[in-house]
Amino acid sequence: MTAPFAGCKRASLTARLLLFTAALVALAFLVAACADRSFAGSCKRSGQQQFDEPADIIDIEKAYVATITTENGDIIVELFSDVPITTNNFVFLACKGFYDGLTFHGVIPGFSAEAGDPTATGTGGPGYTIADEDDGDHTFETGVISMAKTGPNAAGSQFFITYTPQPSLEPDFTVFGRVIAGMDVLRQLTPRDPSQDANAPPGDLIESITIEEQ
Repeated sequence: MTAPFAGCKRASLTARLLLFTAALVALAFLVAACADRSFAGSCKRSGQQQFDEPADIIDIEKAYVATITTENGDIIVELFSDVPITTNNFVFLACKGFYDGLTFHGVIPGFSAEAGDPTATGTGGPGYTIADEDDGDHTFETGVISMAKTGPNAAGSQFFITYTPQPSLEPDFTVFGRVIAGMDVLRQLTPRDPSQDANAPPGDLIESITIEEQ
């Protein structure tokens, strides 16, 4: 003889199992969504070359290191999270693969090596500009990285790394990182100035720029 209400108990157990399963599925979706909002989820190459604005993808509480891979070796750059607008812009473009395949189009020994222009003429950009930013106590020493620009609030994708101290660039340009390894690679870059020599030799290739969050 079937115990009273056994059917109801089985139905209740089945309902609980269904609710538990639904909760697990919802949790899996939540974890996936959170993972996609992580740095690894945001830092994905798209092949896109023009943007309306850079997405916010860095965490100012964390540190970031860029590896600029060239034909001659790697240039490792520590990026400054306390200069968030400029650092985020550079990280965003690197993550999207914007710099992959571009060249060091302007290399002036004793001054700086400049890259980040899709046209290799010194006039190209990503389709937007960013606001000027105070870089605090960071100064133009040897091996620092800054964004190139033609005037106030005009920085886009072009960046340069100094070969020697350049105090005359302060405070108009923003320092947002420094080379921690690979200055020897930087010094091997082919000198060229397209504004002075239309037949300058081809610039050295940037194979990729990858970003590590620490």
